[in-house]
Amino acid sequence: MIDSRLTRRGLLGAAALGGIGLAWPGLLPAWARTGSHGIAAKDFATLTGQEIALAVANSAFTVDGRRGHAVTINGTLPAPLLRLREGQNVRLAVTNHLDEDTSIHWHGLLVPFTMDGVPGVSFPGIRPHETFVYEFPVRQSGTYWYHSHSGLQEQQGHYGPIVIDPAGEDPVAADREHVVLLSDWSFLHPHQIFSRLKQEGGFFNRQRLTLLGAREGEPRLSREDREMFARARMDPTDIADVTAAAYTYLINGHSPDENWTGLFRPGERVRLRIINAAAMTIFNLRIPDLPLTVVGTDGQLVRPVEVDELQIAPAETYDLVVTPAADRAFTIVAESIDRSGLARATLAPRLGMVAPVPPLRERPLLGMADMGMGGMDHGSGHGGGHGAAAGHDMDMRDESRVGFPVGVGVDMIAPNPVDRTGDPGIGLENVGHRVLTYRDLVALTPNRDSRPPSRTVDVHLTGNMERFMWSFDGVKFSEGAEPIRFARDERVRVRLINDTMMSHPIHLHGHFFEIVNGHGPHQPLKHTVNVLPGSVTAFDVTADAPGDWAFHCHLLLHMHAGMMRVVTVRPLGGEAA
Repeated sequence: MIDSRLTRRGLLGAAALGGIGLAWPGLLPAWARTGSHGIAAKDFATLTGQEIALAVANSAFTVDGRRGHAVTINGTLPAPLLRLREGQNVRLAVTNHLDEDTSIHWHGLLVPFTMDGVPGVSFPGIRPHETFVYEFPVRQSGTYWYHSHSGLQEQQGHYGPIVIDPAGEDPVAADREHVVLLSDWSFLHPHQIFSRLKQEGGFFNRQRLTLLGAREGEPRLSREDREMFARARMDPTDIADVTAAAYTYLINGHSPDENWTGLFRPGERVRLRIINAAAMTIFNLRIPDLPLTVVGTDGQLVRPVEVDELQIAPAETYDLVVTPAADRAFTIVAESIDRSGLARATLAPRLGMVAPVPPLRERPLLGMADMGMGGMDHGSGHGGGHGAAAGHDMDMRDESRVGFPVGVGVDMIAPNPVDRTGDPGIGLENVGHRVLTYRDLVALTPNRDSRPPSRTVDVHLTGNMERFMWSFDGVKFSEGAEPIRFARDERVRVRLINDTMMSHPIHLHGHFFEIVNGHGPHQPLKHTVNVLPGSVTAFDVTADAPGDWAFHCHLLLHMHAGMMRVVTVRPLGGEAA
């Protein structure tokens, strides 16, 4: 029996790995090392040009003085920054030095499907000790990233940033820029993490409710809410599957104590390219005392909107502009959604300067809206909507609502899911300052395809949290889930119906889609959308990329457990309609 009281120190110490043939940190250049304090952004490794060589290998990774095993590209974690230009052609020769298959997916890039890098869907993968050459034209500009789509290598460090400069003048005028790549690191092997979640879905949750429903000083759930969660066998503190009990949260490969630092001169417009490359962590990002102007998301420009905080899910990117006027340091705070830990970095005029790091805020609690009891106030740790579900049918697995068989892999069907694109995200409803929502996003230029959708496709996000089973429409990918079929150039509305009590960042390969948020021809283009618990999020897509494309939750262990499908766009080039 696994001791659920195992401490964080014990968890991290259980799987510290050494090994023969690893790239020891002392042999790496300064920009490739961790464990150093105040590393400046100018030291980020950058590769550019039309011919780029990438080598995937086992490496040692050191954080906070402890060394573990990583899977890296060119010996660094994160992998090197790829700096490309819109309109160029690029050849990327990827050599696999592992004893297992690997791959690279160019996340958000519009590439031929044979270059998309998903083993078993678009190509066979890169065999051990072989080289595969990806070649494609660069058709866009913006902030993107790349990562493995093989096994769980992404959790082990196999990810890196991509910046594509526009062919002409950049509409985002900035005096300097910094790439800020967020991730989560564990000394536990990802298969160990997955096994423990299968044994006990809440294994890493150290914030469970007391008998009275809250810790001292916290708002308490009402009796009605506690009874509702008990009947549904749900835990209102089950916000994140993997928490700071197993993770150290990193910025550009550096822990909060190592304090990565990006420099500025007072008065400069600084562009921050924020990338969430975490395997399992949704972050709430803010810079105290410094407003954030959002100018892009997922590489696509939006009308500037000023906020104080935003929630960023795995696989999303945001471009921000900040203008620090004072000759002082500012702290970049990326708090995990469950508030069990945070990533921290510094913006400063000079290395060595620091600013206060705010304490972790009160943990959030799920509410009735997160159970799909639509139209009610979110709980947010305050028991919102308590008692309001009394009139709803509480058979949480009633398959008559969905039209597909409900088995052991589905523990609830949202009774009344609603559009929550105007919500800021779990725990951010009452923070007292401006928080970005999807409804704030307005495309900078009109979208190219103004046709109304010809049909609607409903996709249910389903799971059993206690058994850690995840799927679309109650069917795991490994169970032979049928592809979602689009005709080439068809205009389709896809409704993502989240029947679970967890947020799911859903990513469609090979396409951008428009989030249906009320802005008509200026609906924002994205490749990943975070679907809040108990909600419906719709997007319109033009299926203009023929081929087979992965479509999945970008919480890595959810995808690994089965929350994935293939989207097939036909006809192909010479194929009859």
